[in-house]
Amino acid sequence: MKTLYMVSLGCPKNLVDSEVMLAALEQAGYTVVEEAEQASVILVNTCGFIRPAVEEAIDTILELAAGKEEYPHQRLVVTGCMVQRYGKELATELPEVDLFVGLDDFPRIGELIDHLDPESRVVARPGVATYLMDHRVPRRVSTPSFRSYLKITEGCDNRCAYCMIPSIRGRLRSRTMADLTAEAVRLDRTGVRELSLIAQDLTAYGRDLSEPITLADLLQALLDNTAIPWLRLLYLYPATVTDELLRLMAREPRILPYLDIPFQHASDRVLAAMNRHYRRATLDDLVRRIRAHLPDCAIRTTMLIGFPGETEEDVTILVDSLNAWKLDHVGVFQYQDEEGSAAAGLPQKVDDEEKEARYQWVMATQAAISAQRQQRFVGRTEPVLVEGVSGESDLLLEGRSRFQAPEIDGWVYITSGQVNPGDIVAVRITEAHTYDLVGEVVDGQEED
Repeated sequence: MKTLYMVSLGCPKNLVDSEVMLAALEQAGYTVVEEAEQASVILVNTCGFIRPAVEEAIDTILELAAGKEEYPHQRLVVTGCMVQRYGKELATELPEVDLFVGLDDFPRIGELIDHLDPESRVVARPGVATYLMDHRVPRRVSTPSFRSYLKITEGCDNRCAYCMIPSIRGRLRSRTMADLTAEAVRLDRTGVRELSLIAQDLTAYGRDLSEPITLADLLQALLDNTAIPWLRLLYLYPATVTDELLRLMAREPRILPYLDIPFQHASDRVLAAMNRHYRRATLDDLVRRIRAHLPDCAIRTTMLIGFPGETEEDVTILVDSLNAWKLDHVGVFQYQDEEGSAAAGLPQKVDDEEKEARYQWVMATQAAISAQRQQRFVGRTEPVLVEGVSGESDLLLEGRSRFQAPEIDGWVYITSGQVNPGDIVAVRITEAHTYDLVGEVVDGQEED
């Protein structure tokens, strides 16, 4: 039997690639199974963006490869960014793997597995990837049926000093508005209630197309052609969030008041070293403009601590900025050198102990801010998309408000009410914690 066990690592953008491969393999006659031991093919879609992601991928591959001793018929296949980044080096380092497939060839994964050649274990074109999917490419959505991702571009032109994405995924490549609308319409017909737009940089959308198109134009097309009630924006570049976009969000309640905008730092000196094309004043103005247009908007960001040359004074600037901005969600990461990146060659490295201390300082600062921000919801009735029974207790249901993105933010724990996964219901918030909320369904009030 042709059976498949798949592991998808990394970000939602990688997950969409996994969904394309799932559809291709199902068309090739494979049936997905729940346990690796049941599979004739084990497929690992890797992330190669940062060292911890590569280490996680290697550990996962070796763990799954160990089972081949007991099940020698199994084939272990590895795809994704790590393969594109390291290519043929992996064949030497990981002899346990039967096939490596890069980013330009993964859509024909079924053909490659069915005609596996032990003499050609690496199918990865040298250099950066050039593939760009369109709505005609089959895709098996693996998230719950009521939510999905829409990947609107590939690649990135920003060239941040610490980032390897342009050298792996290539330059910016935007899908056309008609193509994206067609995919969104199809997802709408399947019952998707929350559609999250994803890219390395949503605000770059359309910049490379011959006909000038913006993210706001795309959103208007999605509003006009679908009835999906929740449209969420993930990953926008701080310097290119326009008033046009903010005005559209303020006007259209189906575009959720939520913006994921990686700031990375607040010190001008560190931002310049990172090759980020803005400074602290830009971030101050951005937060001001968002609050002016969308007073209740949740702002999520990420910060990179311990970049080469960062001083305690720089971290003080960051902490002071967080206290001034009062953002809702902040992910904090510790810098690590990435082979081949511009930052890897910079002097004045911050030692691991100091990075950890600075990380804890920033995390504690933001935890207090997040806890304070959450209190504004107590007593309010908010629309909540129900996900299902809570992982914390089968006596609770869990869902997410407009201000909580899937997989990365907290939950709304629902203590009472009869609801089903995929329902968007009115929930009265009774408690607020640092990351999560607690509430009860308001009977008879289902939200659109």
